[in-house]
Amino acid sequence: MVDADQTFVIVGGGLAGAKAAETLRAEGFNGRVILICDERDHPYERPPLSKGYLLGKEERDSVFVHEPAWYARNDIELHLGQTVDLIDREAKTVRFGDDGTLVHYDKLLLATGSEPRRLDIPGTDLAGVHHLRRLAHAERLKGVLASLGRDNGHLVIAGGGWIGLEIAAAAREYGAEVTVVEPAPTPLHGVLGPELGALFAELHQSHGVRFHFGARLTEIVGQDGMVLAARTDDGEEHPAHDVLAAIGAAPRTGLAEAAGLAVADPSQGGGVIVDERLRTSDPDIHAAGDVAAFPHALFGARVRVEHWANALNGGPAAAKAMLGQEVTYDRVPYFFSDQYDLGMEYSGWAPPGSYDQVVVRGDAGKREFIAFWLREGRVLAGMNVNVWDVTEGIQNLIRSRATVDAEALADPHTALESLLP
Repeated sequence: MVDADQTFVIVGGGLAGAKAAETLRAEGFNGRVILICDERDHPYERPPLSKGYLLGKEERDSVFVHEPAWYARNDIELHLGQTVDLIDREAKTVRFGDDGTLVHYDKLLLATGSEPRRLDIPGTDLAGVHHLRRLAHAERLKGVLASLGRDNGHLVIAGGGWIGLEIAAAAREYGAEVTVVEPAPTPLHGVLGPELGALFAELHQSHGVRFHFGARLTEIVGQDGMVLAARTDDGEEHPAHDVLAAIGAAPRTGLAEAAGLAVADPSQGGGVIVDERLRTSDPDIHAAGDVAAFPHALFGARVRVEHWANALNGGPAAAKAMLGQEVTYDRVPYFFSDQYDLGMEYSGWAPPGSYDQVVVRGDAGKREFIAFWLREGRVLAGMNVNVWDVTEGIQNLIRSRATVDAEALADPHTALESLLP
């Protein structure tokens, strides 16, 4: 039986929002739980959109966080295809829907996620220009890649980050021709640096992907509404039947900003500023997932993490904090990627300029290794490539903040646990 005395509203129907709703019920909250999602699909997980589902290896139903009947069974008031356009902090209400429905909240969670950055160049209105963020995008792109593969078509991808590379791998598996245009000297340059970025370039080149480094798209050329080519700022022109923009994502902070909540500067990664309990500058409003910029004591910085594990863990942490439980959200950032026969997991946080050494354990040439990013002998991050069951050991090293011997770290015969203090 739902007790209407308290109402918790969750804005955003992705993984963070759905797991927050699940946690509220699991922790015994018996008030109203209202989950507002601007997509018409039930809450789903995003990794399959550029991996298994895009490749046709996973069924559509496999992406959903819960079966549709779960929400009614757990008294979750789910509103699909509804946009929230106003938070009134004084009245503690949100306004949503075509009819401007007002609903009161006692606690509010913002799990609005992020949205793909757009190419600001001529030609982006052509039919063959794509982004990947939502299930509908993946469904469309799945058909596009299959068609390109059948017809020996060309896909130009703007951006050599994780999404760009995963889609490049998927496109090659379908048989499409692929060119990746990336302004940095290697793919993943801002995440992995030149040392490991070069390895991913070699991986994709060995599967037939062409890279055009040190350049940006300046124009998408078309005829009769269809893409013909993509031009770059160094005068090159690449034939293309379709173009994918994979130039990053921006946190969806508009609703929070309009409500007067504190947000981080875009130059610092943006996002809604929260404390270690994922509370915003308004103690009755929390934020989790892609949109939240939280202080991480381990790294001595405010971080915003756009990966699956942050939504998976952040939603429940915010829900517990909303219930008044003691929460300190300090999970070690984690993400994973699958490209061709390469699987990898990355733990930690080591942006450019934060590390002074990269140590490799194993055989990078065979793509079976662990890479560690260090600063003054302390492990900031680790990436295991085709080496499994080591994530806990890597994260323990990061959490220990211990100074480690680089030679021992590089030695596959030295157990990671033995390097802990």
